[in-house]
Amino acid sequence: MKLSLLLLLLLVLSCFNTSNCIPHRLTSIFSFGNSFADTGNFDNLVPPTQRTASRLPYGVTFGYPTGRFSDGRLIIDFIAEAFGVPLLPPFFSTTKSFRRGANFAVAGATTLDIPFFQRRGLFVNTSTLNISLSYQLRWFEELKPSLCKTIQECRDYFSKSLFVLGEFGVNDLNYPIYAGKSLDEIRSYVPEVIKAIRRATERLIKHGAVNLLVPGIPPIGCFPFFLSTKGSAKKEDYDPRTGCLRELNDLARYHNRLLKKALLQLQNKHKKRRLMYADYYGAVIGIAHSPEHFGFSNGALRACCGKDGPYNVNVNATCGQPGSTACKDPSTYVSWDGIHFTQAAYHCIAADILEGPLGRLH
Repeated sequence: MKLSLLLLLLLVLSCFNTSNCIPHRLTSIFSFGNSFADTGNFDNLVPPTQRTASRLPYGVTFGYPTGRFSDGRLIIDFIAEAFGVPLLPPFFSTTKSFRRGANFAVAGATTLDIPFFQRRGLFVNTSTLNISLSYQLRWFEELKPSLCKTIQECRDYFSKSLFVLGEFGVNDLNYPIYAGKSLDEIRSYVPEVIKAIRRATERLIKHGAVNLLVPGIPPIGCFPFFLSTKGSAKKEDYDPRTGCLRELNDLARYHNRLLKKALLQLQNKHKKRRLMYADYYGAVIGIAHSPEHFGFSNGALRACCGKDGPYNVNVNATCGQPGSTACKDPSTYVSWDGIHFTQAAYHCIAADILEGPLGRLH
């Protein structure tokens, strides 16, 4: 059975409350998030000189640069394809109709608004852009009147929609990690991040969202960028099975534990909604344990596109900058540019999600 057909069957058969379960095919998708899901918004918001993802080698597997921070398609693209929905157009584009869905994700987006970080003396390199989760929700609310008018019309329309609430939390951790903040201080930010995700989820529910997929964050201790810039001389700081940094992965797991707890509480409160947790961490760490098993002959910890060093990451010549080069076959790498994944890795993660949370309800 094809994956998309299996997914449809499971969604039809699964329901939190069978008395309120109406079998249907999802017809639209609305996506929020950061560079892991951005299909072109960032490059539509910044000057041409900053549009890295609109230049080769980004998009090399796709066939041309698309504003995606990868060599090809992203998780949200594979989800759309599985449902038979067109690839989601970025909200900031020339697209006139978003009836089949829209993508509000922007590279660099945080969950928390920029003032939160500024009060803590942190510089966020997208601070000139209002792109955090709260702003992305406002964009959706601006779009909503063009999608449906009455309460009943919106209820019917959004009951057939999937809302994907980003990989929020990654940048809220990445920025302070790179700035050298202590892990104890960064850990103290996590409950605030989870509260913001929870508020956003409830806000979408109030607008009529029924099917919501909320991903956890991947194992940031496996990012080649952090392995290169935050590496340790102590062998015990690395996971012997994966080679990833233990403390950073512990931080990611802490975030994911709190997120799952919050989603469970929300599910108990909104029993007629489908709240699904996507375990990005589990999918990626599984690949990191046995990359060759998934076809990644060049391993999980070395970037395809970059320059020099054991992880092919050089902060002075990152992917797309002069001096960096891309590998010949991105499909044999997990990491594209030290932070983002290759299309091949995104495909593996998407398959895990489609066979898991989107095929069953939590």
